[in-house]
Amino acid sequence: MNTNAPLSTYFDQINKNVCKNVAFSEEELRIFNEHLQYKTIKKKTFLLQEGEICNFEAFVIKGCMRKYYIDKNGFEVVLQFAIEDWWVSDIASFHEQKPSNLFIEALEDCEIFVLTPEKKEALLAKAPKFERQFRLLVQKNLSATQSRLINSIAQTAHERYADFLKKYPKIPQRVAQHYIASYLGISAEFLSKVRAKMAKEK
Repeated sequence: MNTNAPLSTYFDQINKNVCKNVAFSEEELRIFNEHLQYKTIKKKTFLLQEGEICNFEAFVIKGCMRKYYIDKNGFEVVLQFAIEDWWVSDIASFHEQKPSNLFIEALEDCEIFVLTPEKKEALLAKAPKFERQFRLLVQKNLSATQSRLINSIAQTAHERYADFLKKYPKIPQRVAQHYIASYLGISAEFLSKVRAKMAKEK
């Protein structure tokens, strides 16, 4: 296994993440770690493509990914960026085991932990408290999706970008501007104007 840090360090990282919402015992965390699969993903590699069934819930140890779909006009619409300590998956495809409409692509070389449907079921059987942890993750995802939908209607592009910077302060230095524009629902040219205006206001 090629990794620049001991795997125990990565387990500490994901354990700290799940313990933010639920208090787990050392034994429960040990069981959790036993069900995780470590993977390295090269830049520009797809973890999921449209038409495939999503067989993972992935935790990003290192790197950056984007989740997107292609609209009826053939344009890529970015739904999420996933960086360190974020989870990424197609929740509907994962739980219903139906073909996905989404793509998940590594924008950088990534290191991740993966939980498959089978491993998740085995985990929940041995450590039922994780049911609450994953339910909270789904609730957080739904809340974020709802807020983004409302903001896309109610906020100006300037306000949406300001909110984006609060949520993803490190992303602008790590991904191409047109991906950020896609996430915000505006053109790359218009985003440049927004950024220029914000720079003048500082």
